[in-house]
Amino acid sequence: MERLIVAGISSQNLEFPQWPQFGDEERVGLMRALEQGQWWRIGGNEVDLFEEEFAGYHGAQHALAVTTGTHALELALQVLGVGPGTEVIVPAFTFISSSQAAQRLGAVAVPVDVSPDTYCIDVAATADAITPRTRAIMPVHMAGVVSDMDGLGKLAADAGVPLLQDAAHAHGAEWRGKRVGDLGSVAAFSFQNGKLMTAGEGGAVTFPEAEQYERAFVRHSCGRPRTDRSYLHRTSGSNFRMNEFSASVLRAQLSRLDEQIETREKRWPLLSALLARIPGVVPQGDDDRCTRNPHYMAMFRIPGMTEERRNALVDALIERGLPAFAAFRAVYRTAAFWELAAPDESADDIARRCPVSEELTRDCIWLHHRTLLGTEEQMHVIADVVADVLGRS
Repeated sequence: MERLIVAGISSQNLEFPQWPQFGDEERVGLMRALEQGQWWRIGGNEVDLFEEEFAGYHGAQHALAVTTGTHALELALQVLGVGPGTEVIVPAFTFISSSQAAQRLGAVAVPVDVSPDTYCIDVAATADAITPRTRAIMPVHMAGVVSDMDGLGKLAADAGVPLLQDAAHAHGAEWRGKRVGDLGSVAAFSFQNGKLMTAGEGGAVTFPEAEQYERAFVRHSCGRPRTDRSYLHRTSGSNFRMNEFSASVLRAQLSRLDEQIETREKRWPLLSALLARIPGVVPQGDDDRCTRNPHYMAMFRIPGMTEERRNALVDALIERGLPAFAAFRAVYRTAAFWELAAPDESADDIARRCPVSEELTRDCIWLHHRTLLGTEEQMHVIADVVADVLGRS
């Protein structure tokens, strides 16, 4: 890595595009929502229009906008029949919302291992975890790489267990040319501040069936049908309704998503190749069947590194101007996992069947996706900084 004298890199070399990004489109949308006079979805237009646009963009029949990505998962699981006495299979390596959404409903989250290449849920491990109590399988499209939907789809069909795609990282992703909303299963998205499109917070669920959408709508509105005037609440539920201001911002965010994905898809192959040239660094792998990857994260591993050293390396990268983060901790390695609806086994028991997730907990790093909106020159700078910091650690 002799391209640059790393010690001489100026701060300007690492001035990546800011996130979130916004412009006149968001300003116009916010004023439109303000001036319509109705600021909640019942009576307003922005949420309804966003749902229609988001569903169409993802090839889904229906979309329901909600308050957060975590609520999107929880609501979707409830619609799929998850509750006390049931189990949900989740990848061990994921953000804690994937497991907590099930546990908040009283279901046991069953962690299984992930692929050492893509970091997505392992199909064989998932098959081994299915029991008569399994009510849903939740693949997480890690950093935008779509999970093996061929293998998982066959497994789900054979077992009679529905899939719920955790697509919090996968806005605009495609599997064999189809968007994730067009793969025959429910998918949940997040619009939290760091996501590929954002309103600060927010979420959405896409549904392949109208009946699922209607049930979800009632539950996300305190169990109350949209035309009710007599407080005849049909089911239990909560207030997961998105407001009109958030929806107006998300409509603008959706309009620029394609251009941003196109840029990231150009930058990641270059950055990945440069990182792979650094001794000891292994970038996240791809799956050729994932025909469009929006690249929520630029992820890489340093196999054999201890967690303490990895964390110190992340600190050093941040000091050098890179928006770097330690990767997720395996969900069963957190206190939160054991508070509600915990499985009848220990963390070490789960760890023995999740060796890849154990390794990723220790040695994986990710860079914010705004780095991939930078220039080609900056991809070289990123690799140079990683190589220099790693060499000094």
